Amino acid sequence: MSLSRLVLARHGRTMWNAESRMQGRLDPDLDDTGRAQALAAAPLLAAYEPALLVASDQVRAWRTAEAVAKEAGLVPRPEPRLRETSLGDWEGLTGAEVEAGWPGGLEAWRTDPAWAPPGGESRVDVAERAFPVLAELDAELDGTDERRTAMVVAHGGTIGALTASALGWPVEAWHSLSPLGNCAWAILEHRIDRWRLRAWGLGA
Repeated sequence: MSLSRLVLARHGRTMWNAESRMQGRLDPDLDDTGRAQALAAAPLLAAYEPALLVASDQVRAWRTAEAVAKEAGLVPRPEPRLRETSLGDWEGLTGAEVEAGWPGGLEAWRTDPAWAPPGGESRVDVAERAFPVLAELDAELDGTDERRTAMVVAHGGTIGALTASALGWPVEAWHSLSPLGNCAWAILEHRIDRWRLRAWGLGA
């Protein structure tokens, strides 16, 4: 691997985050708190001196990436493969509404990475579409100077799938990352061959 470090950052808060609504592929913007989170996080993330910054093209991730890119002196790249998990029929609903309509569905989704909401994607599906982005970033930085840090701004579900894939975990172990879901990301660091991976989450 050519990357010396990979930084994964989740977008700031949206009003739907505040309302505990399932966003998925729907595209609410950052709220005032989310914009403040992005601005506050930008200098901290820019301090990693990324050589490349790619982001989901969904507006909540893209606005967050723009704040970081401005601080880091970079031009962010939109990447549709980094979009959030499609939640199908659950999108726009609260957890209570999902449980009322699909009893036991939330638990199945949280504990089984191969399980998909009706009309949506599983976390395995998300990893299959998103992980090639990391391989492409690695290839792009191959043979460059010491500044071999890549930054990805995306979503909680996408970041969880990417993290489990990058760590090489078997699918049955992916549920171990569930405490690092939306609104609960702590800094996570792990050596992956020659990669150093950090995952950030910007509040609620």
